[in-house]
Amino acid sequence: MTSTRFLDLSDGRSIAYRFTPGTGPVIVFLPGYMSDMTGSKAGALFEMAQAGGLPCLLFDYSGCGESPGHFGEGTLSRWTQEVLALVSALETDEKIVLVGSSMGGWVMLLAGLALGERLAGLVGIAPAPDFTDWGIPQMDKAMLADGETIFEDNPYGPEPTPTHPAFWADGQANLLLGGEIAIDAPVRLLHGQRDADVPFDISLQLAQALRSADVQVTLIKDGDHRLSRDGDIRLLLRTVAELVLPKVTVPAPAAPSES
Repeated sequence: MTSTRFLDLSDGRSIAYRFTPGTGPVIVFLPGYMSDMTGSKAGALFEMAQAGGLPCLLFDYSGCGESPGHFGEGTLSRWTQEVLALVSALETDEKIVLVGSSMGGWVMLLAGLALGERLAGLVGIAPAPDFTDWGIPQMDKAMLADGETIFEDNPYGPEPTPTHPAFWADGQANLLLGGEIAIDAPVRLLHGQRDADVPFDISLQLAQALRSADVQVTLIKDGDHRLSRDGDIRLLLRTVAELVLPKVTVPAPAAPSES
């Protein structure tokens, strides 16, 4: 793993990132809510890229991981801006493959729309677009609309998971599943059917909403939300590799000889 560097933005934000150079599309990993670039999926992608001579970018959203700031100020729009700023700062004109996990799958879509023709592909891992809508009870939405922060039990740690009013309002302003998502690049969606946080039906809805004709959904029957088991990570690496590595031309079968 390369050392952490920081990109300073004009408004004072400083975004922690790690980058390994290479040839071919840049793999950019987008963490989930309250996650960072130290996770097993991010690390595995970075190691695969280094071993294969591929460029790869890991980073922490502002207020997360090694990036300073206050988590409560984070929104989808703010974090999407950070993705685009990092990509713009890279010393390469290569196309981009975005890999988004959970909430990172929503950021992936917003950033992908902004990247336009520079987008080479998307890989969503239990992507969670629109979760401020379908994932929050109506009573909690009313509290958020009144400016209150809500807290939920966190199955992955001792501290409850907060949802701040600004994040919720920004999410409601960036809902995507109700119309066509104007992305034409190849998209691969991986989702566990035992996901207790993001129903796998969300990936099916997303596949329907995407304009791209090249969309594939892979359901892992015994997979949970994190999809971080060894077999899950191998599937992720194969899926990303198929998008970034040169395609192998399969020769046409020989014509049958006449008897």
